[in-house]
Amino acid sequence: MSRIDTAYNYFMTTYGDNIGSRYESHKKSELRDTYNKIVKANKESPLYKIKDSEDIGQFAIDIKEHANSIALSISNLTANGEDISSVLDKRIANSSQPESVDVVYVGDSSDDAEDFEIQVNNLAQPQINRGNYLPPDGHSFEEGQYSFDLDIRNHSYEFQFNVNRGETNLSVQDKIVRLLNTSDVGLKASLITNSQKANAIEISSKATGLNDDKDLLFDISSNISWRELNTLGIDNILQKPSNSDFKLNGVSHQSVSNTFTVNKTYELTMKKPSNGPVNIGLMNDTEALSTGVNQLLFSYNGMIDVGLRYTSGHQNRALFNEISSIGRNMAGRLAAIGIDADSLGHLSLDSSTLTDAINSGNREEAFATLNEFKAVIRSAATKASINPMQYVDKAIVEYKNPGKTLAAPYATSAYSGMMCNYGL
Repeated sequence: MSRIDTAYNYFMTTYGDNIGSRYESHKKSELRDTYNKIVKANKESPLYKIKDSEDIGQFAIDIKEHANSIALSISNLTANGEDISSVLDKRIANSSQPESVDVVYVGDSSDDAEDFEIQVNNLAQPQINRGNYLPPDGHSFEEGQYSFDLDIRNHSYEFQFNVNRGETNLSVQDKIVRLLNTSDVGLKASLITNSQKANAIEISSKATGLNDDKDLLFDISSNISWRELNTLGIDNILQKPSNSDFKLNGVSHQSVSNTFTVNKTYELTMKKPSNGPVNIGLMNDTEALSTGVNQLLFSYNGMIDVGLRYTSGHQNRALFNEISSIGRNMAGRLAAIGIDADSLGHLSLDSSTLTDAINSGNREEAFATLNEFKAVIRSAATKASINPMQYVDKAIVEYKNPGKTLAAPYATSAYSGMMCNYGL
């Protein structure tokens, strides 16, 4: 279980805060295609044993997430197999402080899209309850069955949990955290540790802000197990929810959420208080193209870094060699449009060179290079995402019988293997 916890905790702390993109929703046909690729990969994969290394799980997670980042960058740049040149015909929103306010254009090409300013004073905040810190090896709870009530969004729930004889505080707290997270009632629970190595349960609402003149988003109480609830302290409010506070063109506004639309044309996501007014508007044609290409290169370089990190402690250079070869094989053509590589294979863009290439007589050749580069990266990212375990150190145990292989649809490319007990 410790291996599972390590992989899970790494994923949550490294990638758990990522905000879902509108490009992460998929059609049934796309999901079916992914499933078929997984089945094919499993059907042809030999039986192997993964080497017992602490970073195997982290490496596989990094591959999956960076492959996903590449796919999202490509979707942001083009959609549905479009030519990259279509970016010049699109309306792409721009924020002068993207670290404070992110913006996406959601209107039609015929909509009026006037520039405006937004100043973010405070973000909308969730409600946070934090329990009492308890020594992990202590026994603060007697054997028995206990319960507590939760009121949230005009709904009431009763949660029950058992305490077995000799069960430690950490075991009871962990049980309640899992109970809340699997209930899917709009709360996120986790265990936090202080400097004395004691643990407390922290519960946060997924929603932010307040409606209907209420003071709280959720309330925890118990009339039956009040002693145990008092020991846990999960009814203690650390932070009350609050609405966001911002100005649009100098006019004050509030919102229960940090994401909202303006004039049905811009979708704004406030990330942190801004440094003065933030200008929101549309990019010009070449600026939008350069931004999209830079995002694609950033994702590509991220995959290069994943390969380099794993190479430094292992002999397996498969991922690094496969990804870096894309830039090497296209080096001359990429350089002609302003994309150059450093000694490690990282790619960077000279926007002025790209603009000159687009506005010159070599426009079609420039877009042909970009489209080929996009297609090769997409193919490599899809391959890595379907079966990240092909790049880890492993020992082949047995090859499958050629021509008589069977599909294994529930063993997702042995990716789930990193979650198995290494003692098996």
